[in-house]
Amino acid sequence: MKINVVDTNGKEIGRQVDLPDSLFGIEPNEHVMYLAVKQYLANQRQGTHSARERGEIRGSTRKIKRQKGTGTARAGSIKNPLFRKGGRVFGPRPRSYELKLNKKVKNLARASALSAKAKSDAIVVMEDFSFDKPKTKEYVNVLKNLGVEGKKVLHLIGEPDKVLFLSSRNIQKTNLKEVRQLNTYEILNSDKLVFFESAIEKIKELF
Repeated sequence: MKINVVDTNGKEIGRQVDLPDSLFGIEPNEHVMYLAVKQYLANQRQGTHSARERGEIRGSTRKIKRQKGTGTARAGSIKNPLFRKGGRVFGPRPRSYELKLNKKVKNLARASALSAKAKSDAIVVMEDFSFDKPKTKEYVNVLKNLGVEGKKVLHLIGEPDKVLFLSSRNIQKTNLKEVRQLNTYEILNSDKLVFFESAIEKIKELF
């Protein structure tokens, strides 16, 4: 699959890159994409939730009132879950929500997501650029020229670029990542994927 390369002004520069069919030209598999997204969201959970149960509450263990004759239910402890500040019944405990997926399944999900974006013309390839120092305004201008301002944009670069990262981090709906960090959830959660030319070469090497 061939795609035209554009510059920072959004104009074609007369050069094309080849998007590998193994990543951008397969039939999307919805089920594996679902599994990959489910895994990603589950692995974001900390699982540190906790509530004190009856045995963890501080308080006296004496019987707080006589068993019969009070007209109310019997109660044997101030830690009773029915009382204010009592222990919780079957409260949440710390746990891991981590899910595991086979590497081949994750790769298929990533390729399916990229292919789905390619089919919907949501991929832009632009020539590599950078700034002398962090310039958010200049980065916004690039997004305007590409026609993606205000949309959810995933900008993918081949190698780390701290200046570009600092330029883009305060822009809403814009996410800049290295290709090696590419995952199915962020692909599907974006309206447009903007690749550097070097990122296309890198993605061929990695995946």
